[in-house]
Amino acid sequence: MSSDEPEQVPVPLTRMFGALLRIPFQALVEEIEIGLHAHGFGDLRPTHLTVFQHLPSEGDRLTRVAASAQMTKQSMGELVRYLEQGGYLERVPDPEDGRASIVRRTERGWEVERVARESIGAKVNEWRTRIGGQEFDQMLETLEDLVALVEHDASDDR
Repeated sequence: MSSDEPEQVPVPLTRMFGALLRIPFQALVEEIEIGLHAHGFGDLRPTHLTVFQHLPSEGDRLTRVAASAQMTKQSMGELVRYLEQGGYLERVPDPEDGRASIVRRTERGWEVERVARESIGAKVNEWRTRIGGQEFDQMLETLEDLVALVEHDASDDR
């Protein structure tokens, strides 16, 4: 190697930022699935949770839920149909537009929400205990700041 060629420095194989966010998220999804199955919701899979995650508590139009989840209307429609057949969701007329409908949770859907939140709470409490309260709270605060930044930037793009 000649002296005028730059020295090759090995790039460390560390986890990318996206993986650092994704791996804990996937662990939460797994905990939710375990909790749901333990409470008799064995017909639900992680893909169905996407609907619940993006469906506001008052319900919303399918197109807006799909856009929030970054899915096609057709894909979201398939998930919603499955959840309707299982008694988790229902469609009601949109009071603002008689041609449209609002997707909302049924009592069974609200029970899924309750179990999911319990599962998340238990896992978060476990992580907080294992990592340490102060460190965990700082991480949570930083994540909230990051979310606020991302949401602010997204609203500027509109």
